[in-house]
Amino acid sequence: MLHLWNLGGSKQEVKRKDLSDTVKLNNERSGDYTDIFKTLETDGTIKKTKKARIEYVFLTEQGLHVLDAGIKSADFEFDGSLVRAKDVKAVLNWIRERSSVAKVVDPGADAEKTGENAIASYETFESVVLEVYDKLNQDYNLDDLVPIYRIRREIGDSVSRSQFNEWLLEMQAKDILQLQGGSLPDSDPSQIEDSITTELSGLRCYAKRL
Repeated sequence: MLHLWNLGGSKQEVKRKDLSDTVKLNNERSGDYTDIFKTLETDGTIKKTKKARIEYVFLTEQGLHVLDAGIKSADFEFDGSLVRAKDVKAVLNWIRERSSVAKVVDPGADAEKTGENAIASYETFESVVLEVYDKLNQDYNLDDLVPIYRIRREIGDSVSRSQFNEWLLEMQAKDILQLQGGSLPDSDPSQIEDSITTELSGLRCYAKRL
């Protein structure tokens, strides 16, 4: 999953052959990973499609969470005695990507969060949100429409869910962001839950910087 992510597999489909060529060792064949692909697909961590007889794979949101938890685990280590430069580089890329504002958190986690990284004021929240917005927009080529659930998960436990909603709506009221509707690609219930719903406007899934 790490190499799939490193090949851009959380943003777009990647040819299965390209992924197999990246992960396999010199004495291995692409077919040796068939069972692994089946297991990951069954677990919901990857999605597999086929176009014109070519198989593609995509890292799901669940896969991102599993990968994040695995790398953070104290038990994480490279298998075997051979550690390739591209394996280390992939881990470093992941760490750099995830070390911005806050860790990705379980979308079902408790609503009220506090801690040493807590955001205590609207001004700080505004600054953090804009930083996260710009980073996600650039890294994932989101064309200035950043999913609200991604912003919420990047900020994580630095602010409660209710405070996040209130301050993000305040940013809209101040014409800093425009919150827009629309549909999410996966229609994942957890993504919808981590978006914003208001009585007047209904479901808002995306943020656009003004």
